Amino acid sequence: MPPALSGVADYSNWLVKCLGQLVELEINPLTPRGSSIYHIGNNPLHRDIYRVALQQPGVVVIHDAVLNHFYLGLLSEEQYVEEFVYNYGEWTRGLAHDLWKNRRRSGADTSYFDYPMLRRITESAQCVVVHNQAAAEVVRAHAPLVRIEEIPHLYEPPGAVDGVLVERLRASWGATSSGNCIFGVFGHLREAKRVNVVMRAFERARLVNPQIYLLLAGQAGSLDMDRSLVRWGEQPGVVRVGHTPERDFFALCQAVDAGINLRYPSAGETSGITIRMMGMGKPVMVTDGPENAAFPDGACLKLPVNAGEECLLVEYMLYLAANPRHRRQIGERAAEHIGEHHSIENVARKYKDILIS
Repeated sequence: MPPALSGVADYSNWLVKCLGQLVELEINPLTPRGSSIYHIGNNPLHRDIYRVALQQPGVVVIHDAVLNHFYLGLLSEEQYVEEFVYNYGEWTRGLAHDLWKNRRRSGADTSYFDYPMLRRITESAQCVVVHNQAAAEVVRAHAPLVRIEEIPHLYEPPGAVDGVLVERLRASWGATSSGNCIFGVFGHLREAKRVNVVMRAFERARLVNPQIYLLLAGQAGSLDMDRSLVRWGEQPGVVRVGHTPERDFFALCQAVDAGINLRYPSAGETSGITIRMMGMGKPVMVTDGPENAAFPDGACLKLPVNAGEECLLVEYMLYLAANPRHRRQIGERAAEHIGEHHSIENVARKYKDILIS
């Protein structure tokens, strides 16, 4: 739960507020009663939740359909190799040793995403909750007999955002003209979020249109990325801020004109940042993958992961900057979709149905 710095913590906090109106809830009880819900992400923050979920099975919510990196941060080499073999068979023992030895590359190497290592936590669960069909398929491949329920990622509206604060933010970034267009990248800034691709595309787009700005909001996911961000942050038109509290996050989202939230390799997660930005009526550029397949094409802009990714991103940035009316139309369709499919009230009712069934 907050103040843990993770999207899963924010999600859990919002869910508790709404689900607590429908059922009796206890947070981290010493003696669990009734059904337990465990939120699991690909992050060492979840190590204690993971252990309790194995000891006292309940409903497991898989926020990332990959736990390979979680195990790399939790286990010794011997333990990691045995867990890998448990998932994929004795013939993979040598591969597991290689993955452990090269784990510094795990943030961007697709090999670590190709082996999600979900078997133990999912096959022991009473029910597994996922946020999209792609994640459901990954879980089913590791635990064919487990009950799987797909519940869309929730959206909790932020309430009124101070318009004066938003204007002050834009002014502090130098974006005071009505023709300025600010793109925002939010969350943990790591290689898988294609930050370097985004920065190269931004440089190219700004050469054509100097009124384009880029906000990088969040912590670096590695030392290498931190060094890159220092360098990129010195470029004209780039605004760099670190992790921000929730109330400031929504103000920053409101201050930008469009979002960029690319993911490759993907852990099969539905991005809470994408959901929030779309819910606020912002056009968002996302990676065209199975985890984003449920988003209507007219409610976001999808980019393939291929040689044309960077060039298409440049074109999207230039087009959105030059067409504020179309930006608004995409944002309106985004908000409509999120309101219909991701409202926190609907999500809470789905959890209630699972808990009492």
